[in-house]
Amino acid sequence: IEAGFTPLLKAERLGEELGLRHLYLKNDCANPTWSFKDRVVTVAATKAREFGFQTLACASTGNLANSVAAHAARAGLEAIVFIPSNLEQGKIIGSAVYGATLVAVDGSYDDVNRLCSELAGKYPWAFVNVNMRPYYAEGSKTLAFEVAEQLGWRAPDHCIVPMASGSLYVKIWKGLQELATLGLIDAMHTKMSGAQAAGCSPIVTAWEAGSPNIRPVRPNTIAKSLAIGNPADGYYALQILAEEGSYGVAVDDEEIVAGIQLLARTEGIFAETAGGVVVAGLKRLAEAGRAGRDELVVAFITGAGLKTQEAVMGALRPPLHIEPAIASFERAMGERSGAAVGPAGA
Repeated sequence: IEAGFTPLLKAERLGEELGLRHLYLKNDCANPTWSFKDRVVTVAATKAREFGFQTLACASTGNLANSVAAHAARAGLEAIVFIPSNLEQGKIIGSAVYGATLVAVDGSYDDVNRLCSELAGKYPWAFVNVNMRPYYAEGSKTLAFEVAEQLGWRAPDHCIVPMASGSLYVKIWKGLQELATLGLIDAMHTKMSGAQAAGCSPIVTAWEAGSPNIRPVRPNTIAKSLAIGNPADGYYALQILAEEGSYGVAVDDEEIVAGIQLLARTEGIFAETAGGVVVAGLKRLAEAGRAGRDELVVAFITGAGLKTQEAVMGALRPPLHIEPAIASFERAMGERSGAAVGPAGA
């Protein structure tokens, strides 16, 4: 369904706010189901058909469910997606519309994932992030390939990536390493920073403690797409975070909402909560001098905000309600701004 090669945008206004002269945004909101998951599912679905599977399935916090449902519809496969029962409504609709069977599980994502691991051993289904995971995960490398090409075949100085399972973060690093090995870019010295929600930050917590061991947590955050308390690739993410110049950062829900609004206000991109985590995390790094003013920084915006409208609704101003008359409009505008509105001298 034509996934990938999404825009890499020079973020002039956001960069000015953060004090970063060379900030770019990799905008995966532009994928067919509005998230980077279309990349990984394209690979997994292709292999599933090659292996003769008739059913595509997944455990998901929402974005993956949307993509699996869409790709299954396109490929003529059955789709069964398993989600936590407290998922945002936009993500539920975004899966059901394709005709997929949705199974809402009373539990966390980790409970859903555990159930799917058991089901994969019983039913002849292609679970994209269980028995198809070796192929699925490789799809994330395309983000690294595209960014390098869009920058004129060079690696960024610094990347900031949202982390849930840690797979996306690890595979972007791996993709850049592979390009360097092939000689398509110079030796890769990119700083790799990872951002998590404070309410579900097992990778960052372990990094801050200098521990090689990740302790599972029970998620409590508005960033449901990052709410994986027992990250499958956390160990590998920790190894990359240990490299010089790479940082982990965890931001609270208030910062996440502010990050969503800041990105929308400065660059016209309405990101989901994972994007808010990235922007808020980058703001923290810039303020601490951990993201250099003259570094070429790429922030990965992995999904669109139309899926997670509930997260920001309480922070937005309601519309002005007026009568269909100029006087009513000017009165309402004046009340909101605290100043009279109208032609000079009126």
